[in-house]
Amino acid sequence: MEVDLPVVYWRPGCMFCSSLFRQLDRIGVPYERVDIWSDGAAAERVRSVARGNETVPTVFVGDVPLVNPSVHEVLAVASTELPHVVPEGYEPPEPSRFARWLHAKLGGA
Repeated sequence: MEVDLPVVYWRPGCMFCSSLFRQLDRIGVPYERVDIWSDGAAAERVRSVARGNETVPTVFVGDVPLVNPSVHEVLAVASTELPHVVPEGYEPPEPSRFARWLHAKLGGA
């Protein structure tokens, strides 16, 4: 089955899921929602990539699973896997000064 939208696996009451939905909606990224509490196969798919846990949100961008990702992580993967869902003109935020420092200390370029 070829999927042409990111699929967000979620469950009711999950504040992390609600936050991701708001961010995806604000940026204008189309996606599908699948409630793991009402779909046993969906819950199994999440467990298969989340070390046996039902961690949500779990997002599949094409065949790439992301467990509890940020909206920018979803868009980074979508830019190569599903480029048609990335809004025109989207630019990821610049890393903070601390993030650049930490990256350099950990051996990044």
